[in-house]
Parts: sequence; structure tokens; C-alpha cells
Amino acid sequence: MYVVLAGCFHLSEANAERLLVSQSGHMGYRSVQEAVDALPPRGGDILVAPGIYREKVKVAKLGVHIRGGGEKPQDTVVVYGDGAIKVGGTVHSATMEASGDDFRLDNVTIQNDYSLNPANPPSQAVALSVTGDKDVITRVRLLGAQDTLFASKAPNGRTTRQYFSDCYIEGHVDYIFGNAKAYFQRCELHGIANQAVVYTAQSKDAPDEESAYVFDHCTLTADRAAHGIALGRPWRSYATVIFLSTRMNAPVIAEGWSEWDRAKTNRLKTAYYAEYQSTGIGANPKGREPYSHQLTDQEAKQWSLKAFFADDTNWLPNPPSR
Repeated sequence: MYVVLAGCFHLSEANAERLLVSQSGHMGYRSVQEAVDALPPRGGDILVAPGIYREKVKVAKLGVHIRGGGEKPQDTVVVYGDGAIKVGGTVHSATMEASGDDFRLDNVTIQNDYSLNPANPPSQAVALSVTGDKDVITRVRLLGAQDTLFASKAPNGRTTRQYFSDCYIEGHVDYIFGNAKAYFQRCELHGIANQAVVYTAQSKDAPDEESAYVFDHCTLTADRAAHGIALGRPWRSYATVIFLSTRMNAPVIAEGWSEWDRAKTNRLKTAYYAEYQSTGIGANPKGREPYSHQLTDQEAKQWSLKAFFADDTNWLPNPPSR
């Protein structure tokens, strides 16, 4: 077992600490949190053997790299069931909370199963909270309901750059939210059964703030019982979300985007919501909200991966050439 797992884990040369986690503890540690706590301040690599780990994980150290040792993300699951209403705040509900820079997460499932308990009152319940800079999330499944992924700036307001690729992210209301500078490539966003599904609630708060969500060659899907599906609504006045070459295989509302609170806010006119060459049943460029944008080829290039991170892409797994 050890040989198979070690063979599939490409360890970082920069990180000297390489710890192993298994449910039996025979491989070093019984929980992910125990392994994180055992790392030095400079961080290190953690390989998690297949299994279901019911725990909350907090990662504040720099350079912590966590990878599941199974063949697919479903093999290694970290799950917990806290809701914001019970723990005094949305972020505190997170199953995994990563605030350190240079955080890496690969080939695992992170789940918040709060909503699966019918005895629980409705509440935000975060699966993954990411607030570090130069963080990379690859081949990860994020499962939740309301507020599944918090991709945001550091608590002190520092700009954070984040990259997500080949991930599956599911939820319903505002389930990808925050104000990070985050780029998503080849991810599937799946709306689960609910009377309303809103894929994003971006919260850029000022015109000059470095904050946006870009979805590049992603796919939108939804359960048949998902209704009122919107691409996003502006949590703050200058919310910025761009969908590039997206397959919209979910029945998105004709106008695409919705107001935060139609009775109290008027943020759509200041938000920047844009699409480029959307396809599928949810694509409807002529019916979109009047303040939103359909990008030209030249405009879309300004939101490429390399341009988005201003040519500072050496921290990415595969730095783009253009």
C-alpha cells in the first residue's frame, strides 16, 4: 500500500517535510490536521491515503501541499457538517480553511454535509475557504449547498491570487463567493436541487480593487430540480465575473445575471459581468441583462490566464505561453 501511494505522489522538491496520513495511522498520522500541525512553519507535503476523514482542517502555514493518494478525488474525502448559524460566522463553518500562501490541494474531495441533515435549519455551510496568495487547487471536488467555496482576499485585505483547474464544484445559492483574484479552468459548476441556484457572488468593492473571477472553458450543469439558475449576483457593487468559452448545459435564466436584492440594491449597473462565446441551452447573448457584456475576440484576450495574472505565472503548475 505504501509503495503504491508514494509512487503516485509527485513531491515538491522545495518542501523537505513529507508526511503521510491514513485512517489506521500506520502511515504516520490518523488525521489531516495532525499532519498539518506536525509540519514546520515553512510547510511541506502531505499525502492522504484513500478513506473518509471526518474532521475540520485549518491550514495557516506557508507552503502546505495536500494530495489525495487514490486514483480519483472521490477516493479521499475530508468532510464535516458545521453551519454558520451554529459556529458564529460563515468562514468558521468551513470544513477546510486555508489561509497560508502557496497552498496546494490536489485529488481530494472536500465536503460540508450540514445541509444533508434535515434537522439543521437553513444556513451557509462552507466546504473550502481559501484566502492565501498563489494558491493552486487541482482535481478537487467541492461539495456543499449554500456558500460551498469561499475564494477571497486575506483577512487583512491583501490581494490573493488563486488558480483552480479540473475541479467539480457543486451547491446552490451564492456558492462560489468572495473577492479573490481567482481563475478557474476546465471546471464543472453544478447546481443542486433548489428553488434558486446562483453560481457566483463575487464581492469586489471598489473600481480599483484587484479582484475578479474568470471561468475559462468551464461547464455549467444542474439537477433537474434546480430552478432560477443565474450566473451570478453582485455581493458588492463592483463584482466582476467573466465566463470564457463556457458550455452552459444548465437552463440559465434568459437575463443571465440577477440583482443582489431587487428591493434594496442596484448593483448590476456598476458590476462587470461578461461572457465570451457561451454555448449550450443556457447561452442567450441577446436576452442578457442590459448592463452585462458580450466580449469581442480582442476583449476576451484581456482575460486570458497570462494577462489576468500580469505575466506573473511561474507559480502555476503549467505556466501559459500566452
